Amino acid sequence: MITKHEQILQYIEELPIGEKISVRQIAKALSVSEGTAYRAIKDAETKGLVSAIERVGTIRIEQKKKENIEKLTFAEVVNIVDGQVLGGRNGLHKTLNKFVIGAMQLEAMMRYTGPGNLLIVGNRVKAHELALQAGAAVLITGGFEAGDELKKLADDLELPVISTSYDTFTVAAMINRAIYDQLIKKEIVLVGDILTPVESSVFLEVGDSVGDWLDKNRDTSHSRFPVVDEHLKVFGMVTAKDIMGSGREVIIDKVMTKNPITVTMKTSVASAAHMMIWEGIELLPVVDEQNRLQGIISRQDVLKAMQMAQRQPQAAETLDDTIAKQLVLPEDREAGDVYQFEVTPQMTNQLGTISYGVFTTIVTEAANRALRAHKRGDLVVENITIYFLKPVQMESTLDIYPKVMEIGRKFGKVDVEVYNEGVLAGKVMMMCQLIDR
Repeated sequence: MITKHEQILQYIEELPIGEKISVRQIAKALSVSEGTAYRAIKDAETKGLVSAIERVGTIRIEQKKKENIEKLTFAEVVNIVDGQVLGGRNGLHKTLNKFVIGAMQLEAMMRYTGPGNLLIVGNRVKAHELALQAGAAVLITGGFEAGDELKKLADDLELPVISTSYDTFTVAAMINRAIYDQLIKKEIVLVGDILTPVESSVFLEVGDSVGDWLDKNRDTSHSRFPVVDEHLKVFGMVTAKDIMGSGREVIIDKVMTKNPITVTMKTSVASAAHMMIWEGIELLPVVDEQNRLQGIISRQDVLKAMQMAQRQPQAAETLDDTIAKQLVLPEDREAGDVYQFEVTPQMTNQLGTISYGVFTTIVTEAANRALRAHKRGDLVVENITIYFLKPVQMESTLDIYPKVMEIGRKFGKVDVEVYNEGVLAGKVMMMCQLIDR
């Protein structure tokens, strides 16, 4: 049976792009409480179906595909720059493909401005008008207003005219930062990117018997299956170990493992890998907010995805990428022996000394490299003990000595010592789970 929450999400999804919605309107249209409507609208915002804009309201926007996530809608730009929509509200759902900074003569500015662009400019009225006529939206910086004629033109063309109190340089930096953050998100592989969808998944129902498990095992050669009810809600997992010694007529819910570990579409593949290794699980059901089966992922899927992700060129660097690049091997030393790291200002805390998080990342990366010299693969940190950490000033050069204490088929134990100008500045012991490639 479909819930009220799901009914509202379906209703929102069927609305035309650009439609304005409100809690009161949804509550009235679907005969639900305003609290239920509010929660569903917030969920729709998380899913990228709507965007809430201050002083405008909530509008239905086009749900962006993952490959186009670096592009922003004009509605998102309004939120990024704390803007005010002066005109063209019906075009807020549109996606911008380029932004142009109006810091040149008018004719030159128009050569760079075209459909789908966003012109960022101060109080240059003629530039605003020409940009709209060229099919571009306008972002007026410095808190300047727009005339009634321009607002009417924006409404007629359904191209937003937005005003912000920030200056042009700050606005460009803010939008660039937002796009950069989106690119980092794009590079993180999620379970939703690699799962076997429910239509292609093999599962059992709670009323099925051990005989049904044996039939599916013979047909697919798989030995692990999620167990669902008639609404596809996951109730358990059943494996070859569970059915051992049971007759064909025994009902599955008598032998299955109840309340199994599950993941969602938005769980990162790295988190799923950690769960599988930690719990010794070969297969995970993927569920939605109502615990309904969306598909499955296997350990092989996860490991393959992690290996593929490492071979992809990075579109945007995270802080961890920056730290890994700065951890270098001195020319006269062998890999896994000693590494050097220069503490830059961005790696420090408010006191100007190396931050705790950066220090942890440095020693983890050094341990990873040391273990790789013994065994191909990746690691997941299981336990890290920092015995002590002395303050390290910015622009110091650290010497990091990782020493592999023990290494087995599934785990590694590494001792890491960090020296600053010959004096011991930090000492760490790490236990790691190893992932075979």
